[in-house]
Amino acid sequence: MDKDYEKRLLRQINFHNVSNNVLLPSASLNSPVSLQKTGDRFIPARAGSNWSINFHTINENGKSPNHSKRSKDTSADNGKDGMAYAALLKNELLGAGIEKVTDPQTEDRRFQVPMQERRNLFRYAVSSKKVLSDGGNEISPYSLSPLSNKSHKLLRSPRKPTRKISKIPFKVLDAPELQDDFYLNLVDWSASNVLSVGLGACVYLWSACTSQVTRLCDLSADGDSVTSVCWSERGNLVAVGTHKGFVQIWDSAAGKKLTCLDGHSARVGALAWNAEQLSSGSRDRLILQRDVRSPPVQSERRLQGHRQEVCGLKWSPDHQHLASGGNDNKLFVWNNSSLSPVQQYTEHLAAVKAIAWSPHQHGLLASGGGTADRCIRFWNTLTCQPLQCVDTGSQVCNLAWSKHANELVSTHGYSQNQILVWKYPSLTQVAKLTGHSYRVLYLAISPDGEAIVTGAGDETLRFWNVFSKTRSTKESKSVLNLFTRIR
Repeated sequence: MDKDYEKRLLRQINFHNVSNNVLLPSASLNSPVSLQKTGDRFIPARAGSNWSINFHTINENGKSPNHSKRSKDTSADNGKDGMAYAALLKNELLGAGIEKVTDPQTEDRRFQVPMQERRNLFRYAVSSKKVLSDGGNEISPYSLSPLSNKSHKLLRSPRKPTRKISKIPFKVLDAPELQDDFYLNLVDWSASNVLSVGLGACVYLWSACTSQVTRLCDLSADGDSVTSVCWSERGNLVAVGTHKGFVQIWDSAAGKKLTCLDGHSARVGALAWNAEQLSSGSRDRLILQRDVRSPPVQSERRLQGHRQEVCGLKWSPDHQHLASGGNDNKLFVWNNSSLSPVQQYTEHLAAVKAIAWSPHQHGLLASGGGTADRCIRFWNTLTCQPLQCVDTGSQVCNLAWSKHANELVSTHGYSQNQILVWKYPSLTQVAKLTGHSYRVLYLAISPDGEAIVTGAGDETLRFWNVFSKTRSTKESKSVLNLFTRIR
């Protein structure tokens, strides 16, 4: 650079007031506020770059192959040329108004650029370092997309279909004389896709395949009425509990009564099959277990523990434990080798009718309380510990787990008369179904696990599609499972 031109340039720079200097401290230079993104282009933030240091270090580091042969005076002149050029660019392009060019050797350390950034002539809004996505792919710092790396990952992720549950039943059947009694169980769905319903003194069978209705039995001749119905696991036998305390076993295909079991002194409101064994719970506070293949006296087991009517019975999926609920607000768990309960849960504040074992997690039991309780509670029967509790706001009448997803459905009475679908273990409501004008006292799930049927004192049966066959959770693989190694 010409010596006269340099003097005139430096004189012009030094003419202005130092107070107009817009150089920022290093804390501001490195702050993310000064690095702004404009539109879809990355514009160099020249005000955030210390040009005098950058040019000086570039020349000092010997970008020219002849740098080692230059004298110290030549290096000093080139350094001054770089500083002057930097100041000129800032003034003309950015309006910086620099009035003084400082010597890089004596410049305050606050204005120096960190060592790792000194070789960059321009500073961009995005760091020039390579950014690795979670998948290990390199993201270019000069990408024209205004979206962040996380937003790109979100857009690339597969989108799950929206879960839609119809709030309208796909079928409604009239059920005259369907009793509005909380302690009875008058609806059950068999494995052969046949629905059994106790209406007054009769039991009717409705085929879901053909919609054909047949009357199985009529107890009016004996002055009795139906208080509970329950299908066997194979779906060929149906047990009928009566108001006088009898338990009748019927062959549904032949329409013939096989046997009639006595032993209870009051109505039988709860029934539960365990292979060829039948458990019955009564208002007389007893639970009787009998094998239908042998004489009742020889196979009878009397389980005493409840102090009031037994209104809920369910066997675990592994056929090892029986859960019972009573009007004494107690939940008991029994096994096959003891005549007294092996576990007792007393946290409920009302009658426990709603009982359901989880088919997805071994030992997980759900129970629901009546009007004074309104809670669904979950228990770990392996450790005898309570797990979770949710207040539903109304009487819990029934519970049933989905066969394919970790979800369960609950039906309610006083005072909302609704049907709720829950996701476990988050206990978030997936759907709320309304339509019954009375308490939803009865619940059964279809053999394919997709639909449920609900019954209420409004003398209607409503069918809902609430579950899907697609499994929402992956089955856990265990090295102890021999079938996982079969090809």
